[in-house]
Amino acid sequence: MKGKDIKPHIGIFGRRNTGKSSLINTLVGQDVAIVSGHAGTTTDPVKKSLEIFGIGPCIIVDTAGIDDMGELGAMRVKKSLQVLDTIDLAILLVTHNNFNGYEADMIRKFAEKELPFIVVHNKSDIEELAEDTFMAIRALTEAPILEYSNILKNNTNELIDIITATIPENAYQLGSLFGGIIRPDDIVLLITPIDSEAPEGRMILPQVMAIRDVLDNNCVAIVVKETEVERFLTDTGIKPKLAVTDSQVFHKMKEIIPEDVMLTSFSIVFARYRGSFEKYLEGTRALDKLSDGNKVLILESCTHRVSCDDIGRFKLPGWIRSYSGKKLEFITVAGLSEIPSPLDQFAIVIQCGGCVATKRQLARRLQPAIDLGIPVSNYGMAIAYMNGIFNRAVEPFIRMDDERED
Repeated sequence: MKGKDIKPHIGIFGRRNTGKSSLINTLVGQDVAIVSGHAGTTTDPVKKSLEIFGIGPCIIVDTAGIDDMGELGAMRVKKSLQVLDTIDLAILLVTHNNFNGYEADMIRKFAEKELPFIVVHNKSDIEELAEDTFMAIRALTEAPILEYSNILKNNTNELIDIITATIPENAYQLGSLFGGIIRPDDIVLLITPIDSEAPEGRMILPQVMAIRDVLDNNCVAIVVKETEVERFLTDTGIKPKLAVTDSQVFHKMKEIIPEDVMLTSFSIVFARYRGSFEKYLEGTRALDKLSDGNKVLILESCTHRVSCDDIGRFKLPGWIRSYSGKKLEFITVAGLSEIPSPLDQFAIVIQCGGCVATKRQLARRLQPAIDLGIPVSNYGMAIAYMNGIFNRAVEPFIRMDDERED
């Protein structure tokens, strides 16, 4: 599964032929998932979009049966289990009172991942949930349990209410990018280079979200290319409260943006908004401790066409080699693909801004490295550090946190 959507993710798990695809069709309100009486119809995890009142836009992930058999079945189950690191809520489907090792193992995995979940006894029009099955579930978890039927659909609203009550609020209430930093009527300068990596005819997600957030804070957004910043400031005499730049042009903007104007980057904004900001603050300094032969892991949240302007595969490795003066090996992993093991072979892990990943996806991605004591950083923070403006670039967010504590 590739993390390509910042909406809350809900995964549906269960044995083959428990009605996972039918449940998705019910929730979405149309036949978007193939339904068959033949066990094993769903092979790889598949995403579907829907809107849930009280949560908003969501992604439902349909998975293969947890009891799939054979060599191919084992591969399908492995793919399904990888979904656990990308979702915010799990729904475990049980039918015909079949609750034993498969289901108990999934509940243990949910607990290990600290993943909220609900248990749905489906096909209750054929066989209702038995008391001993209920007690067996209760012996393992206090998670909500619901009797349901994809045929009758008489308590779909109750199911949606339980989903809404169980999914963590921080999965869909994402807060503000600039709240606490800017105030009404402030001017925010958004510096957006247009190079070969820029999508044709549109802006990238961080830039769009930044514009919207500036407006939501009742401020003025001014968008300008990096080549026009100096002339704009000189000709207009406008002095912004905050300048947000693409990290790749930090070296130019630190000379152009006045010292008394807050300066940061889109990547650092997202590091504070969605990433492990405190760990990034600590880990970035490990760039000074790299040695010959060290391996550096670069994590990209999206998959995209690679060009010579690619920041994660070419520019950032080049800047780190130049800054450290060391002979280093770089490994880049795109999307949410499997990270090469062992993880402790890496001297530092550097994550992109994560604009197309959820907060949970980023946290689960970085936590194994953090647990091993491996330094973690972020594109923007690493670039700011190597350009000698690290303190200036993170200062707006540290000041904001200090003011909140006061």
